[in-house]
Amino acid sequence: MNERPVHPFPYSDRSEAGRVLGAALRKYRGTPGLLVLGLPRGGVPVAAEVATALDAALDVVVVRKVGHPRQAELAAGAVAEAAGESVAVWNDDVVRHWLDTEPASAQAELDAVAAAERAELLRRSENYRPRLPPQQVYGKTVLVVDDGLATGATMRAALAAVRGLDPAWLVAAAPMSCGPASLAAGPADDVVVPWDNSRLASVGQAYRVFGQTSDAEVRKTLGLN
Repeated sequence: MNERPVHPFPYSDRSEAGRVLGAALRKYRGTPGLLVLGLPRGGVPVAAEVATALDAALDVVVVRKVGHPRQAELAAGAVAEAAGESVAVWNDDVVRHWLDTEPASAQAELDAVAAAERAELLRRSENYRPRLPPQQVYGKTVLVVDDGLATGATMRAALAAVRGLDPAWLVAAAPMSCGPASLAAGPADDVVVPWDNSRLASVGQAYRVFGQTSDAEVRKTLGLN
């Protein structure tokens, strides 16, 4: 069972959430070759605080939500890339309902949205890891960090991409989850979520300040600016 720090939820911002999450992950401090991978954009400032707390290396696993063609905030799935490993994960119930209700156009619309997100995935990968060698994941303990779990599609895609690189131990970590975190964890060996099953309608409701994280902020956090 995850340890839940005493904390007056909601979080003030992503930095505070990262410090709380870092404390919840303290059992991993001192693990040889520990690697923290943040999900851009919002997961990166959280992951940076975790990496600092655990004295671990920081990098990213690039992931994009594939939004429902008629309701962009609803995740139909997600695509992710790490060290050349590209993976797509789908929310089967959402996709099935869409295909059943719009049989003439649904598949083409889903394919178009997915293609656009894959193009953005490539752009972000080139922007956040310019001229850098692929992440060395094999045999390491890897913590995959986001700022929160809603449907879990983006986290599952990120975990699937990293799992394909054969880490020794794979952890899904976030400051909060809207529903049970175990449902969003996919192929993780461990799940650490201090505020699990919050029953909030969105990740943003878990924060007093929840602005958009820019490309420039991600690059600065990764030491690229």
